[in-house]
Amino acid sequence: MRRWCTPWQGSVTAMTVFFPLDTARIRLQVDESRKSQSTPVILAEIAKEEGISSLYRGWFPVISSLCCSNFVYFYTFNTLKRVMVSDRSKPGKDLLMGFISGAVNVLLTTPMWVVNTRLKLQGAKFRNEDLHQTHYKGIFDAFSQIISSEGVGTLWNGTLPSLVLVFNPAVQFMFYEAMKRRAGRGGRRISSFEIFFIGAIAKAVATSATYPLQTVQAILRFGQFKSDGKGGLVGSLKNVLSLLMDRIKRHGLLGLYKGLEAKLLQTVLTAALMFVVYEKITAATFKLMGLQKKVKL
Repeated sequence: MRRWCTPWQGSVTAMTVFFPLDTARIRLQVDESRKSQSTPVILAEIAKEEGISSLYRGWFPVISSLCCSNFVYFYTFNTLKRVMVSDRSKPGKDLLMGFISGAVNVLLTTPMWVVNTRLKLQGAKFRNEDLHQTHYKGIFDAFSQIISSEGVGTLWNGTLPSLVLVFNPAVQFMFYEAMKRRAGRGGRRISSFEIFFIGAIAKAVATSATYPLQTVQAILRFGQFKSDGKGGLVGSLKNVLSLLMDRIKRHGLLGLYKGLEAKLLQTVLTAALMFVVYEKITAATFKLMGLQKKVKL
């Protein structure tokens, strides 16, 4: 249980501290008419136009979704571990269990992410005049309005790119292991700082590689896009491809990467914060163990 609580608490803390960066990221992804500028400029614009509190708009729904996602993922992973792993764990099995856990997590929690995306963007001053304001009173009212006006299926908007994004950790793991092997060549010992640096680079590469899909995911969750009306997997795939091609046609290939700077900042700073927290907890634990030993003596 403690092993689950530590990453859960770390991710919630990191999301809270760097939440404004996520606000900047999603504004640039969804509002294609907003000029792509540096993250501090975007944050300053939002704070000036809508107030400083707007940088934390939608914090509670996002944190709620994050908590549920973490619970579903780790519960599924540990359940699979008990069922699939009889003796020693193998990398292949760990990867497979990770994929299955990620897919279960996506299917069960996507409705929450659709709702929190809309609540996060509610009240935003869009540059794109085609985007209209939503008027939800809260999480449950958002669920109710979406179901009654758009149908239950809308709650699973963005499921296809989300399922593909389950492979994101695999990309990160691949680059991480490759760089770690290179750094440790010849039996060289790798320092904690180097481990953090390698991890940050691997995460940045994985994020950059999958960012266009994250952009489409945000647009689909917000729900204000032109659809061909077809449902199912074929309809979802057509929507994803249509949004990707439309963004490229309007703004070029770089249009798919609007908000990447904010995302990378959030990713690297989150990794740094969690690394520091981990080191502090480890140091405190060993210190406590040392004190306990002295008491026993």
